[in-house]
Amino acid sequence: MSNKSLSTHKLSKIRRADPQFEREKAQYEHPLPSREYILQTLTAQGAPLELGRLVELLDVQPFELESFQRRLGAMAREAQLMQNRRGDWLIPDKADLVRGRVAGHPDGFGFLIPEDGGADLFLSAKEMDKVLHGDKAIARVIGVDRKGRPEGKIVEVTERANRFVVGRVIEEHGVRFVVAENKRISQDILLAPPEKGAKKALKAQSGQVVMIELIEQPSKHGQPIGRLVEVLGNYADPGMEIEIALRKHELPYEFSPAALAETKKLPEAVRKSDWKGREDLTGLPLVTIDGETARDFDDAVFCEPKGKGFRLVVAIADVSHYVTAGGDLDGDAYARGNSVYFPRRVIPMLPEKLSNGLCSLNPQVERLCMVCDMEIAGTGAIRRYRFYPAVMFSHARLTYEEVAAALYEKNAEVRARLEPLLPHLEALDLLYRQLAKERVKRGAIDFETVETRMIFDDHGKIERIEPYERNDAHRLIEECMLAANVCASEFLRESEHPSLYRVHEGPTTERLVKLRDFLGTFGFQLGGGGEPKAKDYAKLLETIGQRPDRQLLQTVMLRSLRQAIYSPDNVGHFGLAYESYTHFTSPIRRYPDLLVHRAIKSALAGRRYEPAAGATAWEEIGLQCSMTERRADEATRDVEAWLKCFYMKDRVGEIFEGSISSVVPFGIFVALDGVFVEGLVHVSELGQDYFHFDEKLHAMVGERSGRRFRLADRVRVQLTRVDMEANKIDFRLADVAPVHGKARH
Repeated sequence: MSNKSLSTHKLSKIRRADPQFEREKAQYEHPLPSREYILQTLTAQGAPLELGRLVELLDVQPFELESFQRRLGAMAREAQLMQNRRGDWLIPDKADLVRGRVAGHPDGFGFLIPEDGGADLFLSAKEMDKVLHGDKAIARVIGVDRKGRPEGKIVEVTERANRFVVGRVIEEHGVRFVVAENKRISQDILLAPPEKGAKKALKAQSGQVVMIELIEQPSKHGQPIGRLVEVLGNYADPGMEIEIALRKHELPYEFSPAALAETKKLPEAVRKSDWKGREDLTGLPLVTIDGETARDFDDAVFCEPKGKGFRLVVAIADVSHYVTAGGDLDGDAYARGNSVYFPRRVIPMLPEKLSNGLCSLNPQVERLCMVCDMEIAGTGAIRRYRFYPAVMFSHARLTYEEVAAALYEKNAEVRARLEPLLPHLEALDLLYRQLAKERVKRGAIDFETVETRMIFDDHGKIERIEPYERNDAHRLIEECMLAANVCASEFLRESEHPSLYRVHEGPTTERLVKLRDFLGTFGFQLGGGGEPKAKDYAKLLETIGQRPDRQLLQTVMLRSLRQAIYSPDNVGHFGLAYESYTHFTSPIRRYPDLLVHRAIKSALAGRRYEPAAGATAWEEIGLQCSMTERRADEATRDVEAWLKCFYMKDRVGEIFEGSISSVVPFGIFVALDGVFVEGLVHVSELGQDYFHFDEKLHAMVGERSGRRFRLADRVRVQLTRVDMEANKIDFRLADVAPVHGKARH
């Protein structure tokens, strides 16, 4: 018997203790000890083991050693194992080690957010020198910091999160480095000199915005080093704030060549062959109603009286007909997750040929659509509905302002122009009134918020910021879309077809306790016991009425709720008071809606749609789409903050009236009246006193004076500083005390 045969024979006898032996044998000609067996062996020994001893215990043969070491390395990369300074192998959990993701702070320190949901570990600035924000690492608990928080020491970095970084070039004493735009990356990144022999070396001047590729990550031995890959330009160049946000938040902004090639093959218009299996709705006077600047039209509506109720037709662009599952266009759409709307620029989810052309329900052209055809009772209750593919012909592209002028302002000129459509628009309005009543009856929460829009000058900078009031035409369309979304959710639920739901859970127990404590100080109570419903919130808002402190109470109620996400688990939508809800009405700009269309089509055909390769689980897609939504929100906030800073930079010294929009341990944020800009009054600017943050009261309270600065209080402030680099605006109090005055005891 050869040595190799002998080894194989020994392996089959000694390794049968491996709980996954049969699995390994089925997958590999020469099965290695499974990961589970390696962990089991280390656990049983109760101490770190050197490689030789581990090899001996697991009977690893010489010809297997290289493969076995690769397996150990893979387990280390996934933080299942690690090596100590002596090179011995051990289980991280046995060494008081914590695995997690690094969250940097602009002031240089950071935290390790544990994967197991445990308490965050404080990382000193010295420890943060070894890592960058977003890295995955293993840390050892070494004690507590001066604030009583558990403190950690980085043992190993298991995964680097940053390959490219956008920032500005700084030159000091002949040394060139880049300061990252993401302020959570506080380390200066040394700029490597151009490679020798490079024909066209990129050159960047001090102060310019650049993109660099990290060629050396930070470590205890040295700073990170980056190689220049793109020069974006000067900081104040028009549109630079968007270019920075795209790269800072890693937003895909260029379509892949394969996706563009796939788009090029698509027709310019609906073909006769596309009509097959579709209902003809070209004679139905469907119309789109959107904002004045809209370019991609997802939805069209039609309404007519039917008996004592209504027939409502909501036609939605049939994107799924052109964007096939698993294709290159689908891959790009999945990566983007949604369109991103910046001031004056859109990063679309789909190429313009689709988003503004072939899929957009433009007026006076045939378009493919998916239809939700509903019968709604005079009370606003949906009696029955039907989904089907169709071909439509939009009879008009209307704006909210136009519809409001015709229906509510009774503008004679507009009414005359829309005369053929008026009966259907008036039927829509009657239906909206009933749907709104049904909404109140259902108990949906309707928080009052002020939306704003930026008005730009010819140079692309803000001329002014003004409130944008939603009129009843906005609400009319919103109720129609809600009705279609609810029907889509109900249809998929009844069909038992998996899909992505738009879920919004109620407040956590902790948030609920804090909210009840806060409301109690005002003499209010939130009904519903331990599990309040949306109608309990709505009833409380009604009880509050138009009190002077309504904004304060509403803000705290709103912050008690969780963020809505996408999930295959249908747990309902708390805020809208729906037991089942999904997104069906915007497939041009939201990937979840595109998936819902595919699921509905499959259910109609008696099939089952499963996501394509690369997106193998509905849970994975839900996480991806929730992430891209947050990413878009963060990017647009960054851009708006920069534009607002630029808008305010020449107004330093001016005094403004405003109200406290947020209270944090380091001060108060103030929203200015009529300007719609926020800034910080640091705690050190609140007066000659020691001020302490009272989380329960949402207030800063003076230790000696008893002065209180509470959420929604009125204040006068002076603009003292605009930091364009950090996108921050600083105020100081123009009055020593806030309008609200002293705390009541």
